[in-house]
Amino acid sequence: MNTLVVKVEPRIIDLSFSQDSLHVVLADGREISTPLEWFPRLRNANDKQRKNWRLIGKGVGIHWEDIDEDISVKSLLSIS
Repeated sequence: MNTLVVKVEPRIIDLSFSQDSLHVVLADGREISTPLEWFPRLRNANDKQRKNWRLIGKGVGIHWEDIDEDISVKSLLSIS
C-alpha cells in the first residue's frame, strides 16, 4: 500500500510579543517563540511599531513597515 505524502508549507496566522520574545502561531497549530535579542530592530521598536505588522506571501513571512523588518516562517523554524 502506498501512502501519499502532501507537503504543506508552514504559514503564519498570528503573532504576539511578550517583554522579551516574539510568539508566532502557525496554521498547522504549532507555536514558535524566539528571543527578541535575535531581531535587534524588533527589540528596539516601540509597541506601536511592533503592532504595525502584516503577513506577506499568504503567511510565509511577516513585514513591519515602520522598522523595515521582514521575517520568514522558514527562518523562524530553522533558528528556533
